[in-house]
Parts: sequence; C-alpha cells; structure tokens
Amino acid sequence: MPVEMELDPFVLAKSLSGVHLIDGEFVAPINGKTFDVLNPATNKSIGRAAEGDADDVEHAVKVAKAAQKDWAERPARERGKLVAECGRILNQHVDELGKLIALESGKALRTESRVEASVLADMFVFFGGLASELKGETIPFNPNMMTMTTREPVGVVGAIIPWNVPLLLMAIKVAPALVAGNSVVVKSAEDTPFTVLRVCQIMQQILPKGVLNILSGFGPGCGGPLVAHKDVKKVSFTGSVETGRIVYRAAAEKLIPVTLELGGKSPMIVMGDADIEKAVAGAIGGMRFTRQGQSCTASSRILVHEDLHDDFVARLKDKVNSLKMGNPLDEATDIGTIINAKQRAKVCNYIEIGSNEGAQKHELSALPDDPELADGQFVRPVIFTDVKPDARIAREEIFGPVACVFKFKTFDEAIELANDSDFGLAATVWTTDLKTALVATKRLEAGFVQVNQNLVVQPNLSYGGVKLSGLGREASLESMLEHFTHKKTIILNME
Repeated sequence: MPVEMELDPFVLAKSLSGVHLIDGEFVAPINGKTFDVLNPATNKSIGRAAEGDADDVEHAVKVAKAAQKDWAERPARERGKLVAECGRILNQHVDELGKLIALESGKALRTESRVEASVLADMFVFFGGLASELKGETIPFNPNMMTMTTREPVGVVGAIIPWNVPLLLMAIKVAPALVAGNSVVVKSAEDTPFTVLRVCQIMQQILPKGVLNILSGFGPGCGGPLVAHKDVKKVSFTGSVETGRIVYRAAAEKLIPVTLELGGKSPMIVMGDADIEKAVAGAIGGMRFTRQGQSCTASSRILVHEDLHDDFVARLKDKVNSLKMGNPLDEATDIGTIINAKQRAKVCNYIEIGSNEGAQKHELSALPDDPELADGQFVRPVIFTDVKPDARIAREEIFGPVACVFKFKTFDEAIELANDSDFGLAATVWTTDLKTALVATKRLEAGFVQVNQNLVVQPNLSYGGVKLSGLGREASLESMLEHFTHKKTIILNME
C-alpha cells in the first residue's frame, strides 16, 4: 500500500505512537508498555513510543532471520535496485521527514533537519548502486586448482542508532547491510523514535516483509537483548564511549564483528596564513552550532595561530551572535534546542566548570522570547578563550554548543595540542600552504581529516575514528564489504 504524505509532524507523531514495525506491519509491544516522547522546544509530549524488551527483540530477530535467507538468494543487483528505489521514494518525503525530525529532536528545520532527510535518501541510492561490487577474487594458488573467494552476508544485523542525526546514521548502517544481503533489526534512540519508524514504514512499500524491522525502547531493556541475541551476527552501534564498551563486551561473548562510532573532541587548526573569513565560516559549520554542537565530529577545540587569534575570535563571536535561536519548525530559525533536560543540564554544568577552571566565557546569540518556548531546552552557544589544555572542557566531550579556542605559535605546537586527546574522530586544518596541509594530514591522529573545509558525513567518504572514537568505517564501499559480508575461500581441485 502506498504511504500517503503527511506534512503535519504533530499528526504524524501521533499516528506512529505505540508501535514497532516487524515483518512489514505495525505491532504493539508485547509487554504493552509505552513512554512519552517530548518536543524539546516546548517540553510537551508529542506521542508515546513503544517500549521494547527482550520479547520484542526475540520476535523481530526471528522474523529477520527467516526473511534473510530468501533476501540473500536474490541477485545482488536486484537487491541494489530495491534499496536505491527506497532512496528515490524517501526523497519524495524529504519535507515530511525534515519536519518530523525537527519536532522530536529540536534541530532547526532549515539549517539541519531538512538537510539530513536529503542525505538519508542519497545514502540509500548510493549504496544501491554498489551492489555489483559484491564480488570476490581469483587467486593464482596452483595451476591445477581453481581458487577463488566470494562475499557472503553475515546474517541478521543489529543496528543501534543515536538521537543526534538518527536518519543519516540509520542509513549508513541499514543501506549497506541490506545491499549485502543481510536483514536488519534497528533499535532507535528513545528521544527520536518516530522519524526512523516512518522511514522504515515508507521502505516497506519496496522491501520484502521482514527484511527491515525497527524497535523502540531503552538501552538496557531493548538494546542489550538485541546485542546479546544468539542470532544477531553483527552489531553496528553509534553512541557514547561508555555504552560502546558495554556493546563491545556483549558482542565479544558471541565473537561477532562490531562497528563502533563513538565520541569525539575534534581539533580545528587555523594557521597564520589561512583565509580568515573561510576559517570563521568553517568554525561555524564545523562546530555544528546550528545543531547545538550535538555532533561527534564537532570542532570543539579550535586552535588559532597567535597572529590571527584575536581577530578570529571577534569575527567568530559576531557570526554566532547573528544566528537566530527559536522554534525548530520555523524557517527563520538557525539554532534549535538541546535534545532533553538531562543533556541540557550536562551542558550547563560544563559551562559552569569552564568558568570555574579560569577560562573566559563568551555567551552568544539570544534565547527565544516566545512564551510558548519558555520551557524548551535552549542553551546559548558559548565560546571559551584562555583555556588550559588540561581543563575538563578541553578534554571531555560536552556534546553541546561549547567551543574552546586556543592560541598557538608554531605548527609543531598546534599538531601536538591537536593530538593530545583520547579521541581521534575528525580534524581539520586551514592553510593556504600546500606543504603545511599535506604534513598536517599525515601527522593528525584522526580518521576523518579535511583541509579548508568541514563537511559532514557524505556518501562515498569513508568515515570513522581511531583511539576512543571507535572501530571500523562507515558510509563507503569499504564499509559494505568489510563490515557486512564475510569472505569465503573456495578451492576446486581439477586433477
């Protein structure tokens, strides 16, 4: 049945309340429990999500396992065409999905949510086109033996996604897994369950029943049983380092492969010869101020050469001050809200810690004056200067609109400061000197390094980190081949 467009996100959220999607159908949670999903801009309920537990996981995995066999036997290009068609249909729902994710996540529609919905669709089209690359090799082992390898799906994949960019991060897990011949059970984030549920509903128009299933619920009650289930043969997780360790330990008990995309404290190096206007714009985008800094790749450590430091800080403050904070569904809004009260309290606590540690606080932009938003989870962006390298705000991931600006004298000093972190997800360097750029990209300890730009995750760009930022890569052909298939070696003796 075609899924009709619904551009009122409040109506859509209500229609998606209280259900999982298993075997192509909406089903109520077995335990009958639901929980409130709040609009962070008003702190009011927009619906109630199904609270999944081990029984729901058992049902979903059983269905996925049964569906996976037939799905894997389809020709790879046929699977790819179906996944690409999902992307084309999702592209027709960009406005609808953008509004719904803005409502439940608090991210501004124009600057963040609609963009994310577009990238979601593109990711499915991209991976759909890679189906022909699921190929093996011939090996010159012995002239009397035909030796070759093939790529085979791993089976049922458990995909656990976070709340900050749930559409994109679901797509980079689900799309390659499906194209490779696996079935998938998604566990959504409890703060943002409805938009990803809607995506899965839309995709049911194209996919066979049971190939893609989605549960909502909490980590211990739903995510834990999914990771531990004996028939889940691969887990892809995006979230905090602490939870990532829990997932890794549980998966290790079964000796199954795991992809982990965890935290970050990404450096941005601005050399003395950099184009300062471009660098300031890059800091606005890289720090993800329009997303309230809620990004693993946020450039939260900005290292500026002493010759540019004061001018850079002044320009950055002016730019951030010009951003309008308001209702995420308003097209005029640049900055929305923090995801929930707990995260807002955490961010505000870090801001207080930064001031107590002796850093100079620059509080920017302005809170919305709309009385309807008085209870919303809004936080003014903060830039700290005069930050000590060992300060907590300089070392710990805040996941909010808080940036630390440091001053440096030499290139070596900048590289040393940039690498002095437990994280290694992303990094950027801003310079007009080619040699400086090349040396920096070699020496920076990060998995995703850019020069004179600060792009977010894109199809066909291998994405992932080192150190505590995680294991494995996503969003590329490599991720599909290495993380969602296993290689089988075949030898035919012809003597």
